[in-house]
Amino acid sequence: MQSKKVALGMSGGVDSSLSAHLLVEAGYDVTGVFFDSWEGECRAQKDLLDAKKVAFQLDIPFKVLDFKKPYKERVIEYFFKEYQAGRTPNPDVMCNKEIKFGLFYDWAMQNNFDFVATGHYAKTDGSNLLVPKDKHKDQTYFIYPLRQEQLKHILFPLADLTKQAVRAEAKKRAIHVANKKDSVGICFIGDIDVHQFLQDKLGENPGDVVDTEGNIIGKHHGLWFYTIGQRSGFTINQKTAVKLADGRIITKHNIPPFYVVAKKPSTNQLVVGFGPQTLRTKFFVTNLHVINPKLAPIEQLKNLKVRIRHTGELLDCRLQTEKNKLKVILAKSARGIAAGQAAVFYAEVSDQTVVVGGGTIS
Repeated sequence: MQSKKVALGMSGGVDSSLSAHLLVEAGYDVTGVFFDSWEGECRAQKDLLDAKKVAFQLDIPFKVLDFKKPYKERVIEYFFKEYQAGRTPNPDVMCNKEIKFGLFYDWAMQNNFDFVATGHYAKTDGSNLLVPKDKHKDQTYFIYPLRQEQLKHILFPLADLTKQAVRAEAKKRAIHVANKKDSVGICFIGDIDVHQFLQDKLGENPGDVVDTEGNIIGKHHGLWFYTIGQRSGFTINQKTAVKLADGRIITKHNIPPFYVVAKKPSTNQLVVGFGPQTLRTKFFVTNLHVINPKLAPIEQLKNLKVRIRHTGELLDCRLQTEKNKLKVILAKSARGIAAGQAAVFYAEVSDQTVVVGGGTIS
């Protein structure tokens, strides 16, 4: 019987490198694929060489796909536009949707591959996207836009392994990147200074910092430098005094830390408040995507949970439709709910934690 053909996304890291070994050992006909997505990144050359070395040792075909132009247009331009509009984008969600499970997936299907595989910590049964064994490394938050028809053509070789086990298995096979540090930061770009990245492209646009009552109490450098829940990067006037609920007035030096609670692009104002003012129990979600149609309508699912950031806590919630929008009501308040970020929903179905789908916080 002919082996099933698999196109494996290889980044040069330990996760995709071990995935290559596991797929070959399982009898698949594997082709390693490296995505050339970002110009001027010297780390990418090292990653390319690492991926190529693993493919060479396994004696599998290796290809490089040039995604620089679409990555810039679909991920980086989106990143800047969202910040300019006063929102906090999620480039890793967009990168997975548009590049890894967009262009790469389409390329693989057009070239008669049976499956696409990646080193994501995720799991699938062919119909549902599931939480993997390693709950800490769980990357399902970033890939919630997957469509059900794609899942029957996707393999996640690390689904039942923890990160610790992945490194141990890589050492056992003498994979040279067994101890290589995990990549962090923005998808394909890495660990960059986001403030500098934004400043180089958008410059500065100073404006007023106001409290929740609208009083001007300081200055900021440009709304795109801040996200909800941030507590630094802006200045508070020396003479600022705050009246407390009990009537006491305290000066700047005795005031508790201010956190960003909202951004007002129309007036270029940054709204700050104290810790409790950053907490919310309700927010709206737009562009809802449900992976498995059998799990819709999502509002009727019991024991629904939502995650508002990668590796964030799974929060109990319920949903209701209000004015054609989806309203999320949390069982307990949460901090740092930022417009533009993803809200991803999970539910327990037959002893498995299923990723129901997600949307964009508005």
